[in-house]
Amino acid sequence: MKILVLTGSPHQKGTTSYLADKFCEGAKEAGHKVYRVNTAKIDVKACLGCDYCKRNDGECVYSDDMNNIIPHLLEADGIVFVSPLYYFGMTAQIKRVVDRFYAVNSKLRSKSKKAFLISAGSDEDAWAMDGIKAHFNNMCKYLKWEMSGELLVLGASKREDVEGSLYSQEAKVLGMESFGY
Repeated sequence: MKILVLTGSPHQKGTTSYLADKFCEGAKEAGHKVYRVNTAKIDVKACLGCDYCKRNDGECVYSDDMNNIIPHLLEADGIVFVSPLYYFGMTAQIKRVVDRFYAVNSKLRSKSKKAFLISAGSDEDAWAMDGIKAHFNNMCKYLKWEMSGELLVLGASKREDVEGSLYSQEAKVLGMESFGY
């Protein structure tokens, strides 16, 4: 199976980057093809809502790094959204990419995909993840994707909080079992 992993942290050595590493490790061990994009390190402009894409068969008014992501997005059997919890939601970096899905909405909605959410934040109250979960759930409902798993980590503000932890193992297992193993 083909899996697209979208990470949204500007910290390459942060908690969610580490959890994404573990997910990818498990998925590769299970024989899946993984394509990973660090959305914080690419040039993707914010969607203008101009509808140029609707008049031009999904082509955006911008020519940026989203052109490299779209083919993987369309081909993927599963999409993994990995984002630290920033003010109770996804980071702006990953949200920029998600907003640009608009150009290919009809194509994305026509093929069933599995979707996964991995997030970590320093907050310790369970309700802190409500916003990111609601966004993920609504996005999946709209796109007609199957919500296939989530790993939500509270009380993790630095990499050491997740390294070698139960969360590390859970991320790897989620990758291994994402499409059966």
